[in-house]
Amino acid sequence: MICDKPKDATLILISFRGTEPFNANDWNTDIDYSWYEILKIGKLHMGFLEALGLGNREDIRTFRYHLQTEIVKESDGIDKIDIRSLDMTAYHMVREKLRSLLEEHKNAKFIVTGHSLGGALAILFPIVLVIHEEKKLMEKLLAVYTFGQPRVGNRQLGKFMEAHLDHPVPKYFRVVYCNDLVPRLPYDDKTFLYKHFGVCLYYNSCYIEQRMEEEPNKNFFDIEQLIPEHANAVWELIRGLAMGCTHGQDYREGWFSILVRVLGLAMPGVSAHCPTNYINSVRLGKSM
Repeated sequence: MICDKPKDATLILISFRGTEPFNANDWNTDIDYSWYEILKIGKLHMGFLEALGLGNREDIRTFRYHLQTEIVKESDGIDKIDIRSLDMTAYHMVREKLRSLLEEHKNAKFIVTGHSLGGALAILFPIVLVIHEEKKLMEKLLAVYTFGQPRVGNRQLGKFMEAHLDHPVPKYFRVVYCNDLVPRLPYDDKTFLYKHFGVCLYYNSCYIEQRMEEEPNKNFFDIEQLIPEHANAVWELIRGLAMGCTHGQDYREGWFSILVRVLGLAMPGVSAHCPTNYINSVRLGKSM
């Protein structure tokens, strides 16, 4: 969390860290399809809620404690839980730090962002602020920008949040790069029922931006897209090797990025998720 200047700041940036490549817990969270349902609001991805510290599936009462606006402790057994430990979560610490900064910088507004798992947490943060009726904080929300973000809830959740993020102008933007697998998970189908919401800013492999409701090939595993996906991975590898020459040393890709692109020849959806693609999309992108 940073401010644009030390005194009388006008912008506060909250950035959530994404999936670490070698962190098994992060990957386990990404592939978890479990729900937690809140009456009249919708269903939320349980793994992402846990990552934000808003519950533990081993004791479902913890989700109720964090996410319900009205709680009867005695009937739910909430009084038997260590309340102090529940309040020392990532969500609560970020919220209180934000509240403190907004008190210090009266004219400031805040932006929330993140890549991958961090993107999921970035949109969950204002969702929970709305659930907790934090109206003063939400009035200070300037925008939410996520990059390569997986789906976090169902259609009902999206409809619920549109009233808070789309008026008077859209505030929630999902940046999706080309064949990135992660924004196409969990599945948007009749079985899993996950659904994106917000404005999709889709970049193809030439960094051309299109504004749309949903990225193409929304569930990724389409036989018709198999050959184009692998052909595109070859193009991205060649481009990655040449970026330093064609765009200058600032765009030269390191060995790890090139290694990921080589792996992308077999798994194009994984290599497309690399943060380098999103950085280049923002820096070099052009609108249609």
